[in-house]
Amino acid sequence: MDTVSVAGARSHSLVLLSRMKDAHRDLGEELLSPGQPTFEFWGHEACWIPMDLYPYFGFRRKAFRKREWVREHRNCDPKTRNRMLKQIRDNGAVRSLELEGKGSSGWWRHKTAKKIAVAMWFGGELAIRERKNFQRAFDLPERVIPEEHRRDASLRESLPVLLGLALQGHGWATLGTLADTWRMINMRPALKEAIHTLEEDGTAIPCRLVRDGGRPIHGWIHRNYVERLDKIRRLRPQEREPVLLSPFDPVLWDRKRVQLLFGFEQALEIFKPAPQRKYGYFCLPTLAGESLVGRTDLKANRKEGRLSVLSEHVESTDRKGAAAELSLIRMAQMRLAQQIDLEIDRKHTRSVGAHPG
Repeated sequence: MDTVSVAGARSHSLVLLSRMKDAHRDLGEELLSPGQPTFEFWGHEACWIPMDLYPYFGFRRKAFRKREWVREHRNCDPKTRNRMLKQIRDNGAVRSLELEGKGSSGWWRHKTAKKIAVAMWFGGELAIRERKNFQRAFDLPERVIPEEHRRDASLRESLPVLLGLALQGHGWATLGTLADTWRMINMRPALKEAIHTLEEDGTAIPCRLVRDGGRPIHGWIHRNYVERLDKIRRLRPQEREPVLLSPFDPVLWDRKRVQLLFGFEQALEIFKPAPQRKYGYFCLPTLAGESLVGRTDLKANRKEGRLSVLSEHVESTDRKGAAAELSLIRMAQMRLAQQIDLEIDRKHTRSVGAHPG
C-alpha cells in the first residue's frame, strides 16, 4: 500500500489495474471494508492480506508486542488508552483522523491516542476495520477478524505457508527473496527448516539460475510452474498487451532481482530533489510480455479530467527498437487512462532515451 495517488490511483490499485483489464480505480480502496476477505497488517510493508492468513502472522504480532517502542507507546498513558478502548467498545470503530486532530482540545489527546492505537494494532489488540480517503478506522479484532481465523499459529507452522505463497508468486526465487517478501529478518535457521519442509512435500524444487558468464545462483521453483513448463514455452508473452506497473509492484520491489531477471534499473525517485531525478517523481515501468521496455512519469488532474505525461523513457538504444518500445509505452498509458477515466495529455511530455523525439 502507498498513499501517493499522483498517477491517478494509489499503488495498491495500480497493481490490480495492471493485472485485471476490467478493474476500476477504486477497487483497491474497496478491498478493505467490512465483509471483505482481507485484513491490514505488515507483510512486505503495510499490506492488505487475505483473511485466512491472519493466524500465520501471530509470530509477528507476538514479536511486535516485545519491541520497546510498541510497549512504550501502548503504556505511555493508561487513562487515555482505557478511554479509547471504552469508546471503541461502546460506539464502534474510531477513525485515525479523530485520533490525530491537530490543535484539538478534546479529551482524546490526539497525538498520544494515535500512538497508542497504532502500537495496539501492531500487537494485535486492535485491528483496522476499513479505510476511507486512506484514513484508518481502528476497531476490536473480534469485530474485524472472523472467529475461525482469530488464532496464532506457531512459527514452525507459519513459515512454510508464507514461504510457499511467496515462491508461488515469484515462480523462482532465492531464500533471501522469499524471506524479504515477508520481511523476515534474523530468522535464517527457521527459514532453512521451512524451505526444507517445502522441499520434502514437493512444493519447492531446487533450481539453479544459470547466467552467461556468471556463477549459478541457487534457488527454488514452485512445483506448479514445473508442471506448466511445456505450456509456458508455447506462450508468446511478447504479444500480450503492455501495462504500466506501480513502482511498488511485487515484480519490482526487489531491485537486484529486477536487474538480474530483466536487466532493468528500477529507480524510485520520490525522495530525491527534482533536479536530481533521472526519470521522474513517480515513474511507472512498462511491462510488455516478459520485458520491461521503459517508464512513464504521470500526473493526474481529476478536476480537469486529464492525465498528463510528464516524461517517457525507453530502454532500447537502437532507433528502430526504441520507436517500437515508445509505441508500447503509449499503448500502456492509454489503457491506464481508460481504466481511471482520464484523458491523456502529452503537451508537456519530456522524452528521454534513444527514441526519436
